[in-house]
Amino acid sequence: MENQRHTGGNSTESENAPEQVALIDAVNIRSLSLVILTSMASLVFIDWAQPVLLPLIVAVLISYALDPLVSGLDRLHFPRPLSAAVVLVALVCIVAAASVPLKNETMEMLDKVPQAVKQFQQRDAKAPKDEESIVDKAQFAAKQIEKSAASDKNGDTSRSGITPVRIIEKPVDVQEYILQGSPAALVLISQCFSVLLLVYFLLAVGSLYKRKVVKLSGPSFGSMRNAARIMNDFHHQVRRFLFVMMLGALFVGVLTWLAFMALGVEQAGLWGVVAGVASGIPYLGPFLVLIATSMAAFLQFGEMDMAFIVGGTSLAITSVQGYLLTPWLTSHVSSLNAVAIFIGLLFWGWLWGPIGLIVATPMLMIVKSLCDHVVNLRPVGELLGK
Repeated sequence: MENQRHTGGNSTESENAPEQVALIDAVNIRSLSLVILTSMASLVFIDWAQPVLLPLIVAVLISYALDPLVSGLDRLHFPRPLSAAVVLVALVCIVAAASVPLKNETMEMLDKVPQAVKQFQQRDAKAPKDEESIVDKAQFAAKQIEKSAASDKNGDTSRSGITPVRIIEKPVDVQEYILQGSPAALVLISQCFSVLLLVYFLLAVGSLYKRKVVKLSGPSFGSMRNAARIMNDFHHQVRRFLFVMMLGALFVGVLTWLAFMALGVEQAGLWGVVAGVASGIPYLGPFLVLIATSMAAFLQFGEMDMAFIVGGTSLAITSVQGYLLTPWLTSHVSSLNAVAIFIGLLFWGWLWGPIGLIVATPMLMIVKSLCDHVVNLRPVGELLGK
């Protein structure tokens, strides 16, 4: 009886005890290993196939950005191949016409770099000599090391009777330099030409591949209708996002050019182009433009007030574009969160360099749009979104 009572009491206590719920189920090591190995293989493949993948991705992004212009001409009953050719030729002509003055402004800015260095040296020379600067100490130490090394060499040659050898540097051979750099230039020109051709073909065919995807989705009418709805939604989101990015870049570039001309900043057109391109790199691009324009204004005017004014103007323009214009134009488009954008910039910048920084945000947007329409990938889209 006593044993039964004890047993009954223990069972009652065990029933009243709170249940321990595991927060995470057992991890499938085999599946996790496959995911890790697949990710590593994908990274190696993306890095290895960069000469092919990068022009392809750039061409797809440019075609999506220019598609609203071609569609507008298409609604005016222009043949789509002709509309694509007109838009692409106009873009190439604008870039070619702007490249000549931009080249001159770039050369003028590069010529002023030595003058800026001399200005800093003169200001350092006019500074009070009570406290020796770190640069002066480093230069004095370097001269002492050179003197001691020269004295050691002279002493060694006098004792051993060895004739000192004098190394004569070979002058730069311009022809050899051009021949060495010509393969890289040919690769760059061929990639640009390939991108232009691919952009034209993508714009000319229009919705051909969208219709093919709808046709391959299944024989039933319901499956084809769902596929058409998903493709239209994806196409609309990506095209609107890239078109808004292009409008934002034009807004920042033109407004920066006009504002810098009004402030008397030299090379205002070049700074407008730099600011417009950098506006496509969230957070990092406007910050670098802010630092660069402030330094350029300080070197030109020699006053901290003008440096703050020019840098503040650049910051105000990019703020209007980033916090007012872009959110207003993309109000009906799914957006990315700041952490996902920053990680994407780190990843693609590490993988593909400066071009990776520019294409990182559009590629993240495409990935999120795809994940939102695929059931198994919706958790990834939720992580990327706000």
